[in-house]
Amino acid sequence: MNKKLGTAKNLTEKDLEEVLVVAREALFPGGGHQGIKLEGLDEIMRLVSQEAQFLPRFKVEEDSTWQQIIPYLVFKYGDKYWLMKRTEKSGEKRLHNLYSLGIGGHVRREDMEGKGSLLDWAKREFEEEMNYQGEFKSIPLGLLNDDTNEVGQVHVGLVVMLEGNSGEIEIKEDHNQSGELLTLSEMEKYFDQMENWSKIVFETLRRNDKN
Repeated sequence: MNKKLGTAKNLTEKDLEEVLVVAREALFPGGGHQGIKLEGLDEIMRLVSQEAQFLPRFKVEEDSTWQQIIPYLVFKYGDKYWLMKRTEKSGEKRLHNLYSLGIGGHVRREDMEGKGSLLDWAKREFEEEMNYQGEFKSIPLGLLNDDTNEVGQVHVGLVVMLEGNSGEIEIKEDHNQSGELLTLSEMEKYFDQMENWSKIVFETLRRNDKN
């Protein structure tokens, strides 16, 4: 853990917010997989519900004994997926200017108190982030783990597919990002500029497309 963060007197409100975490040994008792685990998601959802804790963000941002649970929402309309680019004003500095297939973020204590499940949170988060004219259904896709970099070592992604019936979608003006709907073939040119999680999701979607 970063000792400087733990002792700093000038912690921000963001540093102090309590976020949803699960002990790594509880989530991955036999060692973590790499990539997206598509099977056993119902059991994983139950485990997250049973083992969930809320800890200050500054205590877990560099401590891989805790896994921050990040719902990662992938919007699909027809054969197209929403791809966005994070700007330098977006939240996670380590992901600035990278392309992302995922909408979402940390789950805070106040997000969940008396407000239903993680899928309910995902619906609210999508509606807060996006201007979308249509309906969608939420389909849990898998649990994403990536230990190849600092961001991935302290976060796991609950990947949820949002299947919409309209292509009328855009990011709300105050979210400092841009995006568009693209087929997998069209977005392949952005692959090298994608964040790691999006690369993993992209490759999983492309494999499923071919099967």
